[in-house]
Amino acid sequence: MKDLIIKELEKVTSLKKEDIEKLIETPPSLDLGDYSFPCFSLAKEMKKNPVQIAQDLSKKISLKEFEKIEAKGPYLNFFLNKNKISDSILSEIQKKKDKYGSSKSKKSKVMLEFSQPNTHKAFHVGHIRGTSLGESLARTLEFLGNEVIRANYSGDTGMHIAKWLWCYENYHKDEPLIDNEDWIAGIYVDAVKRLSENEDLQKDVDEINRKIETKEDKRINALWLKTRSLSIKSWGKIYKQLGTHFDIHFFESEVELSGKEAAEDLLKKGIAKRSDEAVIMDLEEYGLGVWVLLRKDGTVLYSAKDIALAKKKMKEFPADNYLVILGDEQKMHFQQLLKTLELMGINKNNAYSFLTFGMVRLPTGKMSSRTGDNILYSDFIKEVISYSQSEIEKREKLDKKDLEDRALKIAIAAIKYSMLKQSPKNVIVFNKEEALNFEGNTGPYLLYSYARARSILRKAKYKSSNLKSSKISDKEKELLVALGKFPGVVQHAANNLSPNLIANYAFDISQKFNEFYHSEQVIGSEDEKFKLAIVDCFSQVLRNALNLLGIETLEKM
Repeated sequence: MKDLIIKELEKVTSLKKEDIEKLIETPPSLDLGDYSFPCFSLAKEMKKNPVQIAQDLSKKISLKEFEKIEAKGPYLNFFLNKNKISDSILSEIQKKKDKYGSSKSKKSKVMLEFSQPNTHKAFHVGHIRGTSLGESLARTLEFLGNEVIRANYSGDTGMHIAKWLWCYENYHKDEPLIDNEDWIAGIYVDAVKRLSENEDLQKDVDEINRKIETKEDKRINALWLKTRSLSIKSWGKIYKQLGTHFDIHFFESEVELSGKEAAEDLLKKGIAKRSDEAVIMDLEEYGLGVWVLLRKDGTVLYSAKDIALAKKKMKEFPADNYLVILGDEQKMHFQQLLKTLELMGINKNNAYSFLTFGMVRLPTGKMSSRTGDNILYSDFIKEVISYSQSEIEKREKLDKKDLEDRALKIAIAAIKYSMLKQSPKNVIVFNKEEALNFEGNTGPYLLYSYARARSILRKAKYKSSNLKSSKISDKEKELLVALGKFPGVVQHAANNLSPNLIANYAFDISQKFNEFYHSEQVIGSEDEKFKLAIVDCFSQVLRNALNLLGIETLEKM
């Protein structure tokens, strides 16, 4: 419906499609129409008062899908025809089902890098946000016809590895090596604690770090490879639970040598320079400070590795865009990377870009895998599952397997939705009680709304049908109009890299559905089949929206 308005306004004004789309508003009340177009932007060009422009345009536009188009002050308000919109919206949803809101045309090829846990460290709640954000964006872009390559990049070398190996060798050597995330993370935290108590021990860690880089010590190298493999394996269960998969895994160890070569090449070409024996990018003139590529002892830093990774991606995986999703604390680092790629002349059309997200904090402050002051994913998911089970048992008695399966899905919905409902730029202060609430703006509430709709349809033994109604209530119209906006919401979320728009939309239609259900009789009403069709279409659209968020629906709560 919005597209129809845009096409008409293109005909009668000089504005372009994208400009009209930005200007169209949704009025705060149905009394002011379903869509509204402010005429202020046309005043200068048309040399008329915006009020007069609105009146003139109202006489030039005629759309059968709209009951009326009227001028209200400087605004042009569009009122949808209740019957026509119900026919078209219900028909389209019933026809397209899981594909409703999607696009058939292939748009572009995108490599999306996200998650980025480091080996030998904890996968904690802070990682969930980046993983959930990346997976949701990948699904949304694919839904709109894009080809997405999911990529993960992990640190498997460096000082944190040396600390882990040092601690294991000296204090945990008798413990069997296992692919248990809690155990792996625990050794790292123990290392940090011991080193903080005795700084003289750091020289032993430095020696192990040197041996890892040179690979001269076969025993240390074998231990690194074995524990690296176990750490990576421990992520498998987590990614399965989060509904995430990757097409390619990159590791720092793979770009260490090429990173050093890239830095030396930049030095040779005069793009980089030496400073106190280190190799640096002097980006002061761009307001980006100094970016160190190689230490004065020649060892490679993250910066040089990221240059090598960017080159590797563009050479081995040709794509239209390369998007990296990372924490806001790395924003400056990536601005320096992009400027360096630009100076190298390899980031054509700004194909390489990044999206930062605000960090997840506890009420007591920032989480850190260095100190152990965090919530491990494994501990957290157990806690949420336990709470979910207790809530389910209050409502229904299930066998153990069904209870565990349902509780896990509710737990994942609670966690993911709490991460995705806010703008990526916002810092999240994670509040367990809020995320686990079965009412309000939460994942469990959305699952409950879906399950309620499916329960109504089962009870009525509903079979899909394309029906019309001669009388549509305001609550029905409000819900139908909202369902019709889903394709636009998906496109807007993709354009702005903002899954929170889909999350907010899912909550909005769930509220409208529950208001409709509570205010009107469905089963046994005069228009029962028509109302059931609305319930069916609502459940379909909510299912589609939740799928784009990476949240699996439940037929029963």
